[in-house]
Amino acid sequence: MPLADTIGTDWAWVIPALCASAFFLIFPFRRYLPGQGAFLSLLAILGGFVLFWFVLGDLLTDGRGQFEITWLTVGDTTLSWGVVVDKLSVTMLGLVTFVALLVQVYSLGYMKHAGQLDPGIGRYYAFHSLFAAAMLTLVLADNLLFLYIAWELVGLGSYLLIGFWYERRSAAEAAKKAFITTRIGDVGLLIGIIMLFKATGTFDIGAIIHIAEQGGIENTTLNIAVFLIFLGAMGKSAQFPFHVWLPDAMEGPTPVSALIHAATMVAAGVYLVARLLPLFELTPNVLTFVAAVGLFTFLFAGSMALAMTDIKRVLAYSTISHLGLMMLALGAGALGAAIFHLVAHGVSKALLFLGAGSVMHSMDDETNMWKMGGLRHKLPVTAWTFVIGAASLAGIAPLAGFFSKDEVLLHVLDHRNPVFIALALAGVVLSALYMARVVFAVFFGKQKAENDAVRESPLVMIVPLALLAFCAATVGFLAFGYGSDYDGFGGYLEGHGEFELRVWLTVASLALATFGVWLGWSAYVRDSISHERLALRFPFIHQLLVNKYYLDDAIQWSIDKVILTFGKAVSVFDRSVINDTGVDGSALSVWSSARLVRLIQTGRFYNYGMAMALGFVGLAVIWWVVRT
Repeated sequence: MPLADTIGTDWAWVIPALCASAFFLIFPFRRYLPGQGAFLSLLAILGGFVLFWFVLGDLLTDGRGQFEITWLTVGDTTLSWGVVVDKLSVTMLGLVTFVALLVQVYSLGYMKHAGQLDPGIGRYYAFHSLFAAAMLTLVLADNLLFLYIAWELVGLGSYLLIGFWYERRSAAEAAKKAFITTRIGDVGLLIGIIMLFKATGTFDIGAIIHIAEQGGIENTTLNIAVFLIFLGAMGKSAQFPFHVWLPDAMEGPTPVSALIHAATMVAAGVYLVARLLPLFELTPNVLTFVAAVGLFTFLFAGSMALAMTDIKRVLAYSTISHLGLMMLALGAGALGAAIFHLVAHGVSKALLFLGAGSVMHSMDDETNMWKMGGLRHKLPVTAWTFVIGAASLAGIAPLAGFFSKDEVLLHVLDHRNPVFIALALAGVVLSALYMARVVFAVFFGKQKAENDAVRESPLVMIVPLALLAFCAATVGFLAFGYGSDYDGFGGYLEGHGEFELRVWLTVASLALATFGVWLGWSAYVRDSISHERLALRFPFIHQLLVNKYYLDDAIQWSIDKVILTFGKAVSVFDRSVINDTGVDGSALSVWSSARLVRLIQTGRFYNYGMAMALGFVGLAVIWWVVRT
């Protein structure tokens, strides 16, 4: 029997195992490997991507797969390592392995300076493998305990990659900020998991959902647990107010931004809510909260993207905004639409970040958009692939983002209050406007004289851009059914509905997106609408957006004035009361008592004899006094 015929869903676990093996080979032995072992990381993720196609083929032929091994047994509770291979997890497998593979290939060119690879290239690729292994494990995990372990490893991987250039103070601080901010949500996730385990006696996701659907979990417990789980998703997927870590995470290498902040880590929260959506549907109030947070984040982050001048920060706020749109879709119960937009956004945003990296690589790491302009003449491939990615996320037909955003809007219209769809349509204009802004500011307009020496990036960086641009242009057509075996992306994902066209809504969203692009053209190319005069006319609004609504400042003030002050008070109490009095005080009292006791406990017989004689005489005197 050919080997290909034996590879199926039961091989899915090999995909993260390959990446984990690459990490354990590269990190300790990188100094002894050719190219510091970068080829091992590339081979591992390439092998994972190839295996994905076999897993997908077997899944479509034979259906869902699942297997597990027992980790340990405690009483009646058995803990296991298990994977579930269904259409949701395999979709994520394909997205993660594809984007990670292209990012690692692209990095061979990006991480080269003056013809030499970065001296830390082995460490860089080792961290890439660790992160990929953790993310792939997360999407395959069939129980909440295993998922949580992978979830924390994803956080560790992102910390190491964001802080890769740790000698830069800004990168080290950004890595700590990302790690600590997401940990806040992770505490909620852990408590929620424990609550569900206590209520059901199992960590198995399928069993928990079944018990909940049968009414086996008390309503209050279920609501609190699901809400706490959503806090974890908010942290990883940068939903307000946990969004503050993601823009600062741009301090890492640009390919890291493409990997972590486009298609993988930030998608983990969306995936978690999608995986547990049946539980959310049993808690309507929490589901409404999910929709509200998603909608607010969609608009809130989109408004800030209009004021940023750093090309990577514009894309970072765009990421936050679109993650909000995915949460809005899940809050409307639209699993298929949310994951469809996750895929469309993943390939499009990875393209935009790698395109931004190509621009920076050609301009000595310059990130200020106003120092660019007219670069389409110098960087033609980068420019036009970037335009495709931006147009996709702006919702321009017939690119991927147009179809996925249309599906999200349709479900919001059908399952949420009219206020939600009205505000979501306003967000469509924002998305198109900030995408038009970055495209026109960087690639159109007048070319600056200081950029005459700019040249297109090497082929190893251009090919990934072309492949991602192709996906951003064509993935949207997966919305439609083809024959009897495939009824569209929504139907493919466990029968959550075929693509539906609501003509007036489609026309409205396309018209609004086009209007946003026209505004961008008028402001940043024709200059018929002066964005500079608008900033001068409305200085308060401009400063509010530039300073990110002062939320970062408020958080920093809270840390400096409240948290650290409280921490110092706790430290003083711990030192003075707990340590000096409670711990050292009791020890000191024993020591003082011992010093006194040692004066009479000499170990010499004549001392004890004298003490006995004196005691006897003393007692005799007392007796005589009392008698007389």
